[in-house]
Amino acid sequence: MSRIGKMPITVPAGVKIDISGQTVTVQGPKGKLFKALPDGVQINLSEGQINVAFRDPGIKGTALLGLSRTLVANMVEGVTAGFKKVLEINGVGYRAELKGPILNLALGYSHPVEYPLPEGISVEIEKQTKISVQGIDKELVGSTAAKIRSFRRPEPYKGKGIKYSDERIMRKAGKAGKK
Repeated sequence: MSRIGKMPITVPAGVKIDISGQTVTVQGPKGKLFKALPDGVQINLSEGQINVAFRDPGIKGTALLGLSRTLVANMVEGVTAGFKKVLEINGVGYRAELKGPILNLALGYSHPVEYPLPEGISVEIEKQTKISVQGIDKELVGSTAAKIRSFRRPEPYKGKGIKYSDERIMRKAGKAGKK
C-alpha cells in the first residue's frame, strides 16, 4: 500500500470540496479547480479531511492511489496558496517584457519570440531577466514554465539561455588551443 496514498488531506477553512462520482471540485479563495480521477480509487470526505482509498485492490488501483491523493492535495494547495516557478534569462541582450496577455522574449534570434499566456496563468517580470510564472493549477504552471524555457535552453559552454532559478547548469570546457 502506498505511504503517500494512506495520508489524509486536511481541508483548510474557506475551501469547499464537492465530490460527484469520480470528479472532484475544489473551490477556494484563489479560484476553482476540478479533476476527474481514475476509476480504481474512491474519495471520501469526512470531518474536514479527504481520504483516498482503493475501489479495486488490484495492481492498477494500487498504482493510482498515491497519484490520486497527490492530485487532490495539489488542488487544495493551489486554491489556497497557489504555485510559482521562477525562470532566469542569461545572455547579452536577452530580455523579456509583458504586453497584455503576450510574453515577448528577445533571445538572440533574428525575431522576437511572442508567447500568448494560457488562461489562468499570470506572469511577473523583474529586471527584464527574471520571470515568475504563477497560477493555481500546478500542472499548468509547470508546463507553461517548461514551454518558456524551451524557447532557448541553457547551453553548456557559457550558460546562455533560460533556466529555472534553482537549476544548476553543468559547464563544459571550451575548445583548447594548440600548444
